[in-house]
Amino acid sequence: MRTVVRRVGTAPRARGSASGQSCPDIFELSDGNFAVIGYDATPELEGELPPDAARAADERIVVITRATLVQARDDIPSA
Repeated sequence: MRTVVRRVGTAPRARGSASGQSCPDIFELSDGNFAVIGYDATPELEGELPPDAARAADERIVVITRATLVQARDDIPSA
């Protein structure tokens, strides 16, 4: 069973979220993969994907803020 190991980057409140309840976030999982909390932009962006990109039926296109990813950069392992 996969579990959340740690947050990658800065917590939403530290990035300026007043409530910390519904903000983009990135987590490293016990299997080495990453989970992302963001808004579902599949309907908006699916037609914008390049020809060599595809989305499986059980996948969504998720958007996070630039600040979320930039602040996580130093926490993302290189290997």
